[in-house]
Amino acid sequence: MRYLFLLNPAAGREDCTERLRLQAEGALRRAGIPREAWAIRRTEYRGHARALAEAAAREGGPVRIYAAGGDGTFSEALAGARPYPEAAVGCIPTGSGNDFLRTFGSKPEFLDLDGQLAGSVVPLDLMETDLGPSVSVCAAGLDAQVAAGAARFRHNPLFHGEAAYLLSAAREICGPIGRQMRFTVDGETFEAPVMMCAACNTRDYGGGFRAAPAAQPDDGLIDLIVVRRISRATLLRLLNRYKQGRHFAGGALAPDLSRYLIYRQARHITIELADGRGPITATADGECAEVSRLEIRLAPLAARVILPAAVCRRQHAAARQATV
Repeated sequence: MRYLFLLNPAAGREDCTERLRLQAEGALRRAGIPREAWAIRRTEYRGHARALAEAAAREGGPVRIYAAGGDGTFSEALAGARPYPEAAVGCIPTGSGNDFLRTFGSKPEFLDLDGQLAGSVVPLDLMETDLGPSVSVCAAGLDAQVAAGAARFRHNPLFHGEAAYLLSAAREICGPIGRQMRFTVDGETFEAPVMMCAACNTRDYGGGFRAAPAAQPDDGLIDLIVVRRISRATLLRLLNRYKQGRHFAGGALAPDLSRYLIYRQARHITIELADGRGPITATADGECAEVSRLEIRLAPLAARVILPAAVCRRQHAAARQATV
């Protein structure tokens, strides 16, 4: 078994790669892993994590790759490792969002490098999108604009993490909102005036907004949440429920919100602008771009992900309890 730690110096408020290097070296020594079996690399540019992960996986044999950064760094490493069945990727959350891990556990569990090295590999679904592979959420509209805007605040010591997303949301709500969109969801086509939409493999995005409380990253389905165009007053009134996931009840949309939201589960989704205007902001795992059309297709259990030991123990205990 080989081990590779990828450290992104641009993630989060400050460069913490030297501290992470020392922590990783200590954890590797405590685990008794020989020096020739591991490497620690800093990423130097966008896409570098993907290139380094692919190069390590291409050497052949089992390799565990730990991506220290935000959701984008993690997604890059997954994309590089994906073609190689003996490669798996773990998430070490040092970025501004790190929404992937919220479906499984807490940030301290994923920052425990001893627990990461003792963790297990699990297969998870992967969304193939026009923006690249996504293991978490692919969104378009106001929510994607918020993600793009949050990047401007992430290095400000007063506004980082969740605060950056909330500040960005406050600013974007004051601007133009709403587009006419056409959706094709497993062959069903419909149009609607839309404020934002999110195709979810995991539950959270945007620094902790629980868009898809019922999403399961290994069920072979994408959870699509569409928020119709609504007034700013209605949006502000509903925003806290949306953030906390209380727009769902019993695995379905809350009945009093059905006129504001659309919910579908699907394997293939196409989103197109239908108003003749310019492109819209879209995001996949925190990486943003302007698009006029977005296609999302599920690849069942195509991602091999390392979950920390504490998360695995909790999942095993829950599975045993469910069989009692």
